[in-house]
Amino acid sequence: MREQRQFDGTEAELSALTREVDEAHRATLPTMYAAAAELGAQTRENPHSTGHRLPDAGLDRRRFLRGLGVVGLSAFALAACSDDNGSSGKSSPSAPGQAAPAPSGGTYTGDLLVVALATALENQAVGAYQAAIDAAGAGRLGTVPPTVANFATTAMAQHADHAKVWNNVLTQAGKPPITGVPLKSQAAVTDAIAKVTDVPGVARLALQLEEQAAQTYLFAQFNVTTPAGIETAATIAPVEAMHAAILRYLLGEYPVADDFLPVDKAAKPDDLTV
Repeated sequence: MREQRQFDGTEAELSALTREVDEAHRATLPTMYAAAAELGAQTRENPHSTGHRLPDAGLDRRRFLRGLGVVGLSAFALAACSDDNGSSGKSSPSAPGQAAPAPSGGTYTGDLLVVALATALENQAVGAYQAAIDAAGAGRLGTVPPTVANFATTAMAQHADHAKVWNNVLTQAGKPPITGVPLKSQAAVTDAIAKVTDVPGVARLALQLEEQAAQTYLFAQFNVTTPAGIETAATIAPVEAMHAAILRYLLGEYPVADDFLPVDKAAKPDDLTV
């Protein structure tokens, strides 16, 4: 069980953790863009590729650890922390040096369905953080320490980067980008954001979204067939898990390392509304 306690950290520690996750994110960008470009090429060749393999726990963990290796040991210390209890991202720029063709329309199938789901989740996170930042600016969250606002801005920018990467895959495959949040859960998330009145409330909601994203990427690693799709998901998942760990730190929850990231909170392709 995870111990609940009052937050006794410092703004300096939170600031250091935010810098750490930003450095980790920047370290993943070259690998992330390269894997996404390869994924775009692979899905063009086989747009209906789909595996839906049964998960192998050891294999899943190895894939996740491979992604963690990109961001280093300090990232692993944060990303290994998981819960043992139960308008944004609208642009779709190409990866550096890549020119994505204009989308030609069509439905999302096979691996591209998982890519569309990932994009929608990233857009949802961007929108949630932006709504929280707007609420703070309007004085609806009480006193918001600058370091908390900085973490929210940093996490939002990283989610936007991830959405751009996934949208680039879709456009390279000749599919329309995901420009909103076509998820069944969006109405509930929007309603929940409107009701929060303090920083802990926002942090708890953001934690739910971050854990869902991290677990969805692990789910994706055994539900796509293209190697580049697995690699892209494995590269992004640790950053999302680091966001979740920092939010737990902010909420004053003692971090407990979990050998296996679960997938009980992962979103599924049928959560999409497009």
